[in-house]
Amino acid sequence: MDYVPYDDDQKQLALYGFIKVVNNKIVIANRIFEMMLYRLFVGETKCDNLLQMAASEKNIFIEDGILNVPKIMEHFIDSRKIIRGEMNEKFIEDEGRERFLTYLSPIINGTGTYSVEEQTRDQRRMDVVIHYLGKRYVIELKIWHGERYNEEGEKQLKGYLEYFGLETGYMLSFNFNKNKEPGVERINVGGKVL
Repeated sequence: MDYVPYDDDQKQLALYGFIKVVNNKIVIANRIFEMMLYRLFVGETKCDNLLQMAASEKNIFIEDGILNVPKIMEHFIDSRKIIRGEMNEKFIEDEGRERFLTYLSPIINGTGTYSVEEQTRDQRRMDVVIHYLGKRYVIELKIWHGERYNEEGEKQLKGYLEYFGLETGYMLSFNFNKNKEPGVERINVGGKVL
């Protein structure tokens, strides 16, 4: 978001240290504030059932101190009846991110954090990065626009994994085709596991 020096809301957020200005753009000052503000806005949505479902299942997603992201995604996908309730063709990636983070928050709460659109040194932005007990999990979110678009997303995710020296990454696609097969699929792209 562009910095507007005479905007009262921006002045207040800057005064209390929630935001800072970088290259005339507003950025959240740190990860703690980012998570706090995201939860505030997510809390205003109609995803209460999704939040309660994730909180009640929290313990099944941690195995030997390691976050099981494929299992989180599988359960998130299985909760599609709740997710689908308000979806339509105007559904945008931000809504998908909000719903996924609503589901994720109670699972990692107290032990991990996440960042939204974390930037690499070469100015590329990842959709969601989970930081959990010293490990980084990169998740790319996409709306299904066909196989070619999906392959571009896979290449993009592979690039992030190479940048951070990770072997495994995750891509969550929101697909509104009637004949789709929901589920989790494990693929190999250029030596990386997605």
